[in-house]
Amino acid sequence: MKSIQTLISSKVLLPSMFWSGILLSPLLWADTLTDIAPLQHGWAQTNYSLAEDQREKAFAALVAQADAVVAAHAGEAEPLIWRGIIKSSYAGAKGGLGALSVAESSKADFEAALAINAQALQGSAYTSLGVLYSKVPGWPIGFGSSKKAKQLLEKALSINPQGIDPNYFYAEFLYEKRDYQDAMRYLELAKQAPARVGREDADAGRQLDIAVLEARLQKKLGK
Repeated sequence: MKSIQTLISSKVLLPSMFWSGILLSPLLWADTLTDIAPLQHGWAQTNYSLAEDQREKAFAALVAQADAVVAAHAGEAEPLIWRGIIKSSYAGAKGGLGALSVAESSKADFEAALAINAQALQGSAYTSLGVLYSKVPGWPIGFGSSKKAKQLLEKALSINPQGIDPNYFYAEFLYEKRDYQDAMRYLELAKQAPARVGREDADAGRQLDIAVLEARLQKKLGK
C-alpha cells in the first residue's frame, strides 16, 4: 500500500490490497502511522494554537485530509479513529444544531473503527466515542447519553489505564457529574501519564487542559 503522499501526488487511490482480517505487516503498519501523523499534528495545532474563530475552517480542511487517508487505508481502524476525532472537534468548533450531523458522522467513524479493531491506538475509539456521548445533547435533539458515555470511558480506561486522554476525559466526566473527589483522582493519573512519542504537541496541550480542570476542582473542593 502506498503512502498517502504518493497517492495524492499521483491522484490515484489504489484499492486496499488486504482484507481487514489479515494481519498487517510491520511495513504497512509503519505506513499507516506515517500517514496519520500529519492529522495528529494538524489537530493539535488547530485545537491548541489557533484562535477560536479560526478553528472551524481549519478543522474542515483537516476532515478533507482525513478523508484521503481513510480512502488510502481502507479496512484499517486508525485512520477512521483520527477522522472521527477531527470531526468531533469540528462539531465543537461549529456549534449549534448544524454541528449535530458532524457529530453523527464522527460517531459512525468511531463505531466503524471499533468493528475493525477495538484495541487500535490503545482503545482510543472508546475514549472519543465516550466523549461524544457525554457532550452531545440527549433525546429528542441528539444521541447523547451519560450512561453510555460512562460505559465507554470506563472501557477505554480498562484498555489504557495510564493514558493521559482516558484519565483526563473520565475526570472531566466525573467533574460534570459533581463527583469531585474521584475526578481529582483520575486527573492526577492524567497529569502523571507517560509521554507519548511523537505526540509532544498534543501532550503539552492536554496538560494545559488538565491545569484548567485542576483549578476548577480545587475550587470545588475548597483547596
